[in-house]
Amino acid sequence: MLCRSGQRGFDEAFCCGAYEGTLRKLIHLFKYSGMRRLAQPLGAWLAAALPRDRQFDLVTAVPLHWRRRWQRGYNQAELLGKAIARARGIPAMNVLRRGSATRAQAGLSNAQRRENVAGAFRARRRVAGLRILLVDDVMTTGATAGACARALKKAGAKSVSLLALARVDRRFTDQADFGKRKGPV
Repeated sequence: MLCRSGQRGFDEAFCCGAYEGTLRKLIHLFKYSGMRRLAQPLGAWLAAALPRDRQFDLVTAVPLHWRRRWQRGYNQAELLGKAIARARGIPAMNVLRRGSATRAQAGLSNAQRRENVAGAFRARRRVAGLRILLVDDVMTTGATAGACARALKKAGAKSVSLLALARVDRRFTDQADFGKRKGPV
């Protein structure tokens, strides 16, 4: 509902599954263990989660700060975005820049997450009138994606849709230990 009311910044969101179990393990291998070759199968799975009737002009990824990208060696969201772009025949382009290094979002409250990424992203070029597909690996509160979407809309994007591999359901997780079910709160 927050997407529809515009409070998130993006217009809609699609995910493959919950950030738990096997999907969580695959994301960790892909993101933290240098297993870049997982980009293709994860990207294919991600492309299948996107409704066929949705049309986009451009695919872009949530950017990493240059220091984090250098440390990791790649941006996992960018690799996923390129796989989706190939699968759907849509151009992929890095149109966002992360201007400031932010703290890791893990362990932060919803309000702290929003504050942490507020103003962290800028569009590198105008995207006037374009329908943009924004790709990320994991969506927790939507704070990062929302900040990216607001930057894209400020640069003229007509719409921004989020596509993520996994969604954290914070109703069932402890903030310090995402992904492990604790039961209803």
